[in-house]
Amino acid sequence: MEKTISEKIISKHAGRELKAGDIAVVNVDIIMSQDGTGPLAISQLKKMGFNRVKKPEKSIFFIDHAAPSPRKELSNSHTALRNFATQVGAVMSDVGKGICHQILIELYTCPGDIVIGGDSHTCTSGALGAFATGMGSTDIAVGYALAKTWLMVPHTIKVNFNGRINKGVFAKDLIIYLIGKITSDGATYKAIEFGGEILDKLSIDDRFTISNMAVEAGAKTGIFPSDNITMEYLRSQGREDCFIEVCADKGAKYVQIIDINCSVIEPMVSQPHTVDNALPVRNLEKIKINQVFIGTCTNGRFSDLKVAADILKGKKVARGVRLIVVPASRDVYFKALKEGILGTLVESGAIIQSPGCGPCVGIHQGILGDGEICLSTQNRNFKGRMGNPDSFIYLCSPATAAWSSIKGYIADPREVLS
Repeated sequence: MEKTISEKIISKHAGRELKAGDIAVVNVDIIMSQDGTGPLAISQLKKMGFNRVKKPEKSIFFIDHAAPSPRKELSNSHTALRNFATQVGAVMSDVGKGICHQILIELYTCPGDIVIGGDSHTCTSGALGAFATGMGSTDIAVGYALAKTWLMVPHTIKVNFNGRINKGVFAKDLIIYLIGKITSDGATYKAIEFGGEILDKLSIDDRFTISNMAVEAGAKTGIFPSDNITMEYLRSQGREDCFIEVCADKGAKYVQIIDINCSVIEPMVSQPHTVDNALPVRNLEKIKINQVFIGTCTNGRFSDLKVAADILKGKKVARGVRLIVVPASRDVYFKALKEGILGTLVESGAIIQSPGCGPCVGIHQGILGDGEICLSTQNRNFKGRMGNPDSFIYLCSPATAAWSSIKGYIADPREVLS
């Protein structure tokens, strides 16, 4: 049978031939949780009578969502994670190392892997050709204990990005456009497999951004084939030995094929309070902003910070606007520091915070006031996402965010990039 990428990977990990709709128990390569979900996973693990993890070297606990901790209750949870990781020999990624999804792609995920995580944006690792998906903490507990999980093999939607990408348009604009087109539940419990004419024009960072937000359309995973771009990225991380070619068979069956003409896509925004409430920036009135946030597992990579710094260089953030920048990992932070990117951002008026999730999850480091508007490069703009249900979040690319921070309102980056 000709298979999609997801069918291939899951079949291999189940040890038998599977097709979409089949249910199987599969071996898992990487299991992870973060400081919001890890404590519950540990509690469930102990309730089931386990006092160990099956694969300590691939069982990872991250402290990234509230890092450093803003209050004692979370500090106690962090202590519990550290103690358990030490007890069972699991990997502990502590405060300041970075966001779980970024560390996974930098250090752990390989093409062809099955990655499960106690965080919905685990699908980011799909950009490397892995079947990566988020799960609840009880399922993650079973994964830690047995290095296995159960899956229904998802049907796959094939999305082809064709045409050309216009000046001022970035990967974030492509995925916001797609989600606006198919809606936030348009891919529920389906895999989205990305391809098309411009596949070789999408950098690895572009792919990370697109896979990261597949779940915002309800997808189980968002996956790219592995290719030379994947190989070059793994080589840059010293991990080329784990490269394998992962691609769909030519006769693979898809439940839907969506062809996107990228040449019609402009800089996009998602308006409050849903990601699929999408439209081109130029269609907005001059919406005054109070805060701009550049970072997160979606757009906190070096290339994102560089795009922002190139726009902000020699300019100043508008009066009354707070610009918060959070690198996605320590490696990103250090590279941006060495190459002067952080200096440029600080000179413009930006606030640089330590690697982590920062304001995205509304725990600390940028909670909005009543009625305030934030323009953010994160992946979600649900009511209350940034800590205040009486505030408003718009989503955009780093270029749109940077230019808007200068203008003081949501503005089209083509004004400065053309």
